[in-house]
Parts: sequence; C-alpha cells; structure tokens
Amino acid sequence: MKKYHSLIFLCAALYFIQSPHIEAQNTISSGSSKYKLPYKDTYVMQALVTENSFRIAKPETIKPGSYEQARKVLPSPYWEGHDKEIEMYWKAWKLAISNICMPVDGSGFVCSYISPAYNGNIFMWDDAFITMFCRYGRNFFPFQRTLDNFYAKQHPDGFICREIRADGSDCFGRYDPVSTGPNILPWSEMAYLNQFGDTERLNKIFPVLSAYYKWLKLNRTWRNGTYWSSGWGTGMDNMPRVPSEYNTIYSNGHMIWLDACLQQIFMAKILLKMGFYLERWQEIEEFEDEIKHLSEYINKNMWNDKDHFLYDQYADGTLSKTKGVYAYWALHTDVLPKERLDSLVNELNNPETFNRPHRVASLAANNPKYKANGRYWLGGVWAPTDYMVISGLIDKGYRKLAYEIAQNHYDNIFKVYEKTGTFWEYYSPEQAEPGFLARKDFVGWTGLPPIAELIENIFGIRANVMENQIIIDVNLTDSYGISKYPYGKDGLISIKVNKRTSAEEEPKVTIDTNVPFKAIILWGNHKKEIEVKTGKQSI
Repeated sequence: MKKYHSLIFLCAALYFIQSPHIEAQNTISSGSSKYKLPYKDTYVMQALVTENSFRIAKPETIKPGSYEQARKVLPSPYWEGHDKEIEMYWKAWKLAISNICMPVDGSGFVCSYISPAYNGNIFMWDDAFITMFCRYGRNFFPFQRTLDNFYAKQHPDGFICREIRADGSDCFGRYDPVSTGPNILPWSEMAYLNQFGDTERLNKIFPVLSAYYKWLKLNRTWRNGTYWSSGWGTGMDNMPRVPSEYNTIYSNGHMIWLDACLQQIFMAKILLKMGFYLERWQEIEEFEDEIKHLSEYINKNMWNDKDHFLYDQYADGTLSKTKGVYAYWALHTDVLPKERLDSLVNELNNPETFNRPHRVASLAANNPKYKANGRYWLGGVWAPTDYMVISGLIDKGYRKLAYEIAQNHYDNIFKVYEKTGTFWEYYSPEQAEPGFLARKDFVGWTGLPPIAELIENIFGIRANVMENQIIIDVNLTDSYGISKYPYGKDGLISIKVNKRTSAEEEPKVTIDTNVPFKAIILWGNHKKEIEVKTGKQSI
C-alpha cells in the first residue's frame, strides 16, 4: 500500500513538472513578455488536479457560423400574438453570437468562447450564468466549452481565478480576498448534463471542480469551518454587507458570508451527484459532512427569528441587518425547515423589501442605502440573481410564485427592450428602465430572460435527460410552442400547446420527437404523465 501511494505522488509530481502551465506560476505575463515574480513557489499540490486534461490540452479555435445559419438550427419559439417577444428572443441570440471570441495565441485558453460583454476578460460567475442559456445553442456552437478556459487555468493546488484576461493571465493572486468566486460552475455543468446527458464531459470536469471545491475549503474558511468572501468575490460588488470600518468591495470584513456558505452546500450536493453518476462519490464523501455542518450552523446561528430571514454573521456573533437577495441561495439547499423556508419565501411578496415594480430588488427597499435607480447592487434587478431565485422556487415547489416573478421580470425586460431595442447589464427596481450607468447590448447574462426564462418559465419547458423526462408547466392560455428543442445527444423535439379558455382548462399538447421520453404536464394544481414515443402525437 505504501508503494502504491508513493507511485501516485511520483506521478503527480511528474505531471506538474511537465505541465506547460507550471512554468508560468512564478511569472507574470504582460503582452508577450514575462517577468519573474518576487516570491517563491508556495503551492501545495492537489492530487485531483493531475486529472485535469484541460491544463495540457491544445488550443482549438472554432469559428461560428453566421447569425442566419444559427437561426436554422437554434430552438425556434412560437407565441401567438407575441411577435415582438419572439423578436426579442432572436435579438438576444444575435448579440450572443457577436460576442464569441477566439483564443489569443499563447493565452493558454483551449477553446473559442463567449465573452461576458464587459471588459474583454472572462468572469467565473458571468460565464456560469451565460452558459445556462447558451446550452440551448449547442447545435450551433459549443458554448459550454467557454468554461474549459477556466479549467485550463486551474493552479496546481486547485485554485481558479474568478477573472482572467484575454491573454490568459489571472487578474488576482490566489490569496487576495477578491481572487475567486462565487463557486457556481458545477451548477452550470449540471444544467448542461440534465439537458444533454454528456457523461464524457462529466468525466473530464469532475476532478477539476472537486479540486476547486477543496481549495475553497482549505483557503476560504474560518476556524469553525464557515466561509468568507468579499464584495467582488460574491459578485455583488457594492452591496453594503461589511461593517463600516471595512472596504465594501475588497474586504472579507471578518464575517461569515451567508451566500458563500450556501453555495458550498449547493455545489457539494451537485458534486456528490456527479460522483454518483461516475461511481466516484467515495472520493469526495467528506463533502457530506460539510453539507451537514454548514446546514446546522446556518439554521442555528444565521436565522433571525424576529425578521424571519437569513443574514451574514459579524465577527462578534451578531447578525447583519442587510437584507439582500443573496439569502435566496437557501432555496437550492435543505438548510431551513419548511416553516422557516415559507417565511423566507413570503418576504419575496413584501412590497417594503423585494416586491418592487420590477422584481426582485437585490437589496431590500427599506434599507437606507437602497436606490430607486438600482445603482448596481443597491437595489438593482439582475438577470442572474432573478434566475437563481426563480429556479430555486421551482425546485422547492413554489411554482405559482416562481411564475409570477418570472413573468414580472420578463415583462419588464421586454418593456425596456421595446423602448431601447436592446438589453442592459441590470435594471431599475422601480420602473421599466435600465439601471444607473448600466452597460447596453449586455448578452452577457441578460440573455437569461429572453432565452432561458422564456423557454423554462414562460413556456414552462424543463428537461432532465438523466431521468428521461421533460416537464411542460403550462401557465399561458395563449397558443405557444417551440421546435428544434435540443434533448440528449441527438434529440430534436417540437412541442406545441393549444390555446385555452382558462388557466384551469386541461392543456392539449402536440409533440413531434425523434427520441422517446416521459412528458409531465402541469397546469394549476393538476399533473399528467405520458410516455411519449417517437413520431408525432397529441396528448
């Protein structure tokens, strides 16, 4: 056994020595030049990184076809009497395609990718959300491989920088409080797996994501095992979360950061599920202990009984009073018992906090620093956090509220689109307008509402190839549908829902498919399950 372990570590050492990325660890790039850094190599190697094939992959430049070519293969929606909304869908795809970039020579990026439409860099949390709607475009371009460029830049100890320049250089040192996060890459990969069942990709990404999780556990925790982050690290830059003596954006404030803890629980569950599919869950079974410990701590120490809400915790053990959308990552965990979860969810209906004319305000409206124009995370409405809230509500069975919020969010995005002809980085919570100084043509993660939310929430079509089923959650009474819906390796499905006279009328659905699956039709409080065979049939 000792000889076996020695062989493993010898192989790991040889891998790191031979890896072309290791040479750069003590250098910093500026254009084509490299300079030696004034510090020594302090890496403690993570064995799982030895399996990271992205680090030694050869770059692959994939030039996309034209937008006109894309329209021939992308999912094509239909919605009776809503031609302008369909136009908005296609405009989002057009902008997304225009943001596809080729890897720069010598960058170490391994594949062409979609840019976040911000500053030319790639961002961990932007691209995780972008790939969630871009997965529907897999038959046109391999958008999911955008994330491969983060994996290619994984450090020997498992660290991945949250922002990486186009030349392949990290924007931050790994021990900088703003260097990484949020840890949500596994969520995007699980959404992709559920859409296409790509276990070959799963085999490649599992060790990468597990190693990154382990790095966070080693380097972003306090002595009690809870997690810390920063304004930039959470992605919610200027939300007033840290005590006044600390810098809002850059400091960890010596706090326990609620969303960082909740995300680790969420990602641990996903990684364990991935490990189950691959029969490798035993290698990360300690993640189960992490889930249990963090869940118990949050429920016991970070819940305010008076407010019926979850908060960050300060160094002295008291709770923050900043009520923010970050608490709703709890919807993707089992941290709260049903009574507490109901109270947390009910706050989404409170007009004094989150239920503003455009839902969901990122900062509660009764916070002294809340701004009507959003002013970034001082109340701004953001596509990614709304997507997080909506999907979490669905997962926890709050379908009616999920649809109400999705419809409100979608309608406000559409009103601004009608006025401006484009999409924005974020939006005002008080009226149908872009947020203060928001960037335009932002697709970017604002492709989520016109594409993913249209398909998944307005049309209610949600796939899970791993369980061989498609949910069709019918809320509209209009006639609507979609063709060329991608499902599994080769599946292409057409779904059409007939017009109804009321929301309680049972939907008539026509499906034309080249692959069999189980259709679960939902409407109101009703449910019907049908085994769908290949060909065209009405159900």
